[in-house]
Amino acid sequence: MDQWTLQMGYPVITILGNTTMENRIIITQQHFIYDISAKTKALKLQNNSYLWQIPLTIVVGNRSHVSSEAIIWVSNKSEHHRITYLDKGSWLLGNINQTGYFRVNYDLRNWRLLIDQLIRNHEVLSVSNRAGLIDDAFSLARAGYLPQNIPLEIIRYLSEEKDFLPWHAASRALYPLDKLLDRMENYNVFNEYILKQVAATYIKLGWPKNNFNGSLVQASYQHEELRREVIMLACSFGNKHCHQQASTLISDWISSNRNRIPLNVRDIVYCTGVSLLDEDVWEFIWMKFHSTTAVSEKKILLEALTCSDDRNLLNRLLNLSLNSEVVLDQDAIDVIIHVARNPHGRDLAWKFFRDKWKILSTSCSKMYSQDILFHGENSLVSILENILLYI
Repeated sequence: MDQWTLQMGYPVITILGNTTMENRIIITQQHFIYDISAKTKALKLQNNSYLWQIPLTIVVGNRSHVSSEAIIWVSNKSEHHRITYLDKGSWLLGNINQTGYFRVNYDLRNWRLLIDQLIRNHEVLSVSNRAGLIDDAFSLARAGYLPQNIPLEIIRYLSEEKDFLPWHAASRALYPLDKLLDRMENYNVFNEYILKQVAATYIKLGWPKNNFNGSLVQASYQHEELRREVIMLACSFGNKHCHQQASTLISDWISSNRNRIPLNVRDIVYCTGVSLLDEDVWEFIWMKFHSTTAVSEKKILLEALTCSDDRNLLNRLLNLSLNSEVVLDQDAIDVIIHVARNPHGRDLAWKFFRDKWKILSTSCSKMYSQDILFHGENSLVSILENILLYI
C-alpha cells in the first residue's frame, strides 16, 4: 500500500494492441499529471520512477458478446500480455466499473471500437463503465494524452442515455471546456453540437411539476437528478425552450410574489432569468437576497446575481461584496469566483481581485489562520487559481 499512500498522485494505464500478434497487448503505466509543463519538468528531473502495483480488471467484447472479467496485476513500467478472444473486431475495456484508483487510456483503434459500441448499443456496457469512459476520455484529453475529438465523439451516444451517472460525468467535463472555448471563433459549432446531444432527453424528461398544493410531484432520486442535469445543460448552452421556461417561472414569481419554482431547479432558473431579463429582475433577486433568512436560499440568490450580462451590475455586486453588513465575509470570495465564471465578468473579477488585494487579504486573515490563508482549500492562492482558470 506504500505505493498508493506515500507516492504523489495516481497512475494512468495505457493499453496498446500489438500490431503483429492479434491476441497480444502492451500495458504501460506512468504518473498521471494534468499540467504539461509539470510533466516536462518531471522528466528533466528524472522523476519518472513512480511505480504502482495495479490490479487491472479487463473484459473483451464485440457487438454481440462480452467476456467474463479477468484481472492482470501490473507491476512494471511496460508489460506484454496475452488476452484470450481478442481479435481485430473486438474492443478491450479496463478498470471495470471504476473500482481501481487510476485512469485507463487505449490506442485510437480501441477508442474507435468503444465509441462504435456506445453508438450501436450502449447498454452492453454497465452504467459505471459508461460514466468511467466519459470521465477518463475528457480527463486524458485535458492532460494531453488523447486528442480532444475522442471525448466529444464518445458523447455522440448521449441522446440515447437514460442514466444519471454518464450524463453527470459529461456535464462535469463540458462546463470547464465551454469556458475555454467560448472565446473561439468557431464556438457556435461546439455549442450547437452539445445542444444536439441534449435536445431529445430534455424534451423527453421535461421540467419538474408541482402538485395543486405546491409540493413537488415526486419521481425517483436518480430520475430527478438526471432531469436537473439535463435542464442545467440545456439552459447553460442556450436551448430556447429552456430559456423561455426559466423566464416564465421567474416572471410568474415576480408578478404573483409567490415562488412556485421547484426547489431542485431554483438555482438554474434564477441564474438563467437574471442573465436573460432586464435590470428589474436583478433588483428583485437582490431584494429577495436581503429579505430571506434561509441560508441555502440566500446562497442560491447571491450566486444568481453573478449571472447578469450587465457589467455595471456585476461591478456593483463586486463592490457591495466588500461590505460585511450586506454580504458575509465568507460569501464575498464566492461572489468574486462566480463573477469570474461569467464571460461578461472575467476581466472585472481579475481587476477587482488585484485592486482589492489588501482588503481581501485582511478580511481573510480575520477568518482564517495564516496557514489556511495561503495553503488551505479556501486560501487566497486557491481563490486566485480559481479566478485565473476562467480569464
